[in-house]
Amino acid sequence: MMMFRPAVHLLAHFIVPGAAAKWAYADRWRSAWIIMVATMIIDLDHLLADPVYDPNRCGIGFHPLHTYPAAGIYLLLLMIPKIRLVGLGLVIHMALDAADCLWMLFE
Repeated sequence: MMMFRPAVHLLAHFIVPGAAAKWAYADRWRSAWIIMVATMIIDLDHLLADPVYDPNRCGIGFHPLHTYPAAGIYLLLLMIPKIRLVGLGLVIHMALDAADCLWMLFE
Protein backbone atom coordinates (compact mmCIF):
# COMPACT_ATOMS: atom_id res chain seq x y z
CA MET A 1 0.00 0.00 0.00
CA MET A 2 2.97 2.31 0.54
CA MET A 3 3.57 2.71 -3.21
CA PHE A 4 -0.06 3.57 -4.02
CA ARG A 5 0.23 7.33 -3.46
CA PRO A 6 3.47 7.76 -5.45
CA ALA A 7 2.05 5.70 -8.32
CA VAL A 8 -1.17 7.73 -8.41
CA HIS A 9 0.88 10.93 -8.21
CA LEU A 10 3.05 9.93 -11.16
CA LEU A 11 0.08 8.83 -13.26
CA ALA A 12 -1.70 12.10 -12.47
CA HIS A 13 1.21 13.99 -14.04
CA PHE A 14 0.22 12.38 -17.34
CA ILE A 15 -3.55 12.09 -16.98
CA VAL A 16 -4.41 15.58 -15.69
CA PRO A 17 -2.52 17.44 -18.45
CA GLY A 18 -4.17 15.08 -20.94
CA ALA A 19 -7.61 15.95 -19.61
CA ALA A 20 -6.78 19.66 -19.66
CA ALA A 21 -5.50 19.35 -23.23
CA LYS A 22 -8.62 17.49 -24.39
CA TRP A 23 -10.88 20.05 -22.70
CA ALA A 24 -9.12 23.32 -23.55
CA TYR A 25 -7.22 22.43 -26.73
CA ALA A 26 -9.44 19.80 -28.39
CA ASP A 27 -8.25 20.73 -31.89
CA ARG A 28 -4.59 20.15 -30.98
CA TRP A 29 -4.82 18.15 -27.79
CA ARG A 30 -1.87 15.85 -28.55
CA SER A 31 0.66 18.63 -28.99
CA ALA A 32 -0.79 20.51 -26.00
CA TRP A 33 -0.50 17.36 -23.88
CA ILE A 34 3.10 16.74 -24.97
CA ILE A 35 4.10 20.33 -24.13
CA MET A 36 2.45 20.13 -20.70
CA VAL A 37 3.99 16.73 -19.92
CA ALA A 38 7.39 18.06 -21.02
CA THR A 39 7.23 20.59 -18.19
CA MET A 40 7.97 17.71 -15.83
CA ILE A 41 11.57 18.58 -16.63
CA ILE A 42 11.35 20.91 -13.61
CA ASP A 43 11.69 17.73 -11.55
CA LEU A 44 15.39 17.79 -12.44
CA ASP A 45 15.74 19.94 -9.33
CA HIS A 46 15.19 16.72 -7.36
CA LEU A 47 18.74 15.79 -8.35
CA LEU A 48 19.94 18.48 -5.91
CA ALA A 49 18.29 16.72 -2.96
CA ASP A 50 19.70 14.01 -0.75
CA PRO A 51 18.20 11.51 -1.15
CA VAL A 52 17.16 12.31 -4.71
CA TYR A 53 13.79 10.59 -4.18
CA ASP A 54 11.96 10.42 -0.90
CA PRO A 55 8.31 9.34 -1.24
CA ASN A 56 7.52 10.98 2.10
CA ARG A 57 8.98 14.40 1.32
CA CYS A 58 6.81 17.31 0.25
CA GLY A 59 8.55 18.90 -2.72
CA ILE A 60 6.67 22.20 -2.44
CA GLY A 61 8.98 24.69 -0.80
CA PHE A 62 11.83 22.15 -0.72
CA HIS A 63 13.11 21.87 -4.29
CA PRO A 64 14.28 25.13 -5.94
CA LEU A 65 11.85 24.96 -8.88
CA HIS A 66 8.99 23.99 -6.54
CA THR A 67 9.03 27.14 -4.40
CA TYR A 68 6.26 29.69 -4.01
CA PRO A 69 8.15 32.39 -5.97
CA ALA A 70 8.65 29.88 -8.80
CA ALA A 71 4.93 29.06 -8.72
CA GLY A 72 4.19 32.78 -9.04
CA ILE A 73 6.33 32.93 -12.15
CA TYR A 74 4.52 29.88 -13.55
CA LEU A 75 1.21 31.66 -13.00
CA LEU A 76 2.54 34.72 -14.85
CA LEU A 77 3.44 32.50 -17.82
CA LEU A 78 -0.29 31.85 -18.25
CA MET A 79 -0.64 35.45 -19.43
CA ILE A 80 1.81 35.05 -22.33
CA PRO A 81 -0.03 33.40 -25.23
CA LYS A 82 3.03 31.90 -26.93
CA ILE A 83 4.12 30.04 -23.79
CA ARG A 84 0.74 29.63 -22.08
CA LEU A 85 0.86 25.83 -22.44
CA VAL A 86 4.22 25.73 -20.67
CA GLY A 87 2.75 27.84 -17.87
CA LEU A 88 -0.32 25.63 -17.70
CA GLY A 89 1.80 22.50 -17.50
CA LEU A 90 3.89 24.00 -14.71
CA VAL A 91 0.84 25.19 -12.77
CA ILE A 92 -0.77 21.76 -13.09
CA HIS A 93 2.51 20.19 -11.96
CA MET A 94 2.66 22.41 -8.88
CA ALA A 95 -1.01 21.76 -8.07
CA LEU A 96 -0.48 18.00 -8.30
CA ASP A 97 2.60 18.21 -6.11
CA ALA A 98 0.68 20.30 -3.58
CA ALA A 99 -2.16 17.74 -3.63
CA ASP A 100 0.41 15.02 -2.97
CA CYS A 101 1.70 16.99 0.02
CA LEU A 102 -1.84 17.23 1.39
CA TRP A 103 -2.38 13.52 0.81
CA MET A 104 0.76 12.81 2.87
CA LEU A 105 -0.73 14.72 5.80
CA PHE A 106 -3.72 12.38 5.91
CA GLU A 107 -1.89 9.07 5.46
